[in-house]
Amino acid sequence: MFRERTKNFSIAIIKTFSSLPYSDDISIIRKQIIRSATSVAANYRAVSRARSEKEKFAKMCIVVEEIDETQLWLEIIEELEYLNPEKILHLKAECEELVKVMTKYKFKLSQV
Repeated sequence: MFRERTKNFSIAIIKTFSSLPYSDDISIIRKQIIRSATSVAANYRAVSRARSEKEKFAKMCIVVEEIDETQLWLEIIEELEYLNPEKILHLKAECEELVKVMTKYKFKLSQV
């Protein structure tokens, strides 16, 4: 379920931010948010392929770090008014939910 959800989130980020006009500052931010969002999906996928609990926990730590970074970029984009806030409202809501769920899962794995 979350494997598909993180992939869909990455796709939504790519589609939303690929439409931004070209400029140096926007290009840097676009590259960073796409990189962090796709890293969430890739590393969450790796969690299910982990060979040990330690490896699973390590991958989950990366997932949490990357989803938190994605959340930061969304906040920056909103504050710089690069996009209409309505265009990223659903992305911000999904990101917040993923941050909560992934952080909780990471904590659960640390207890094992």
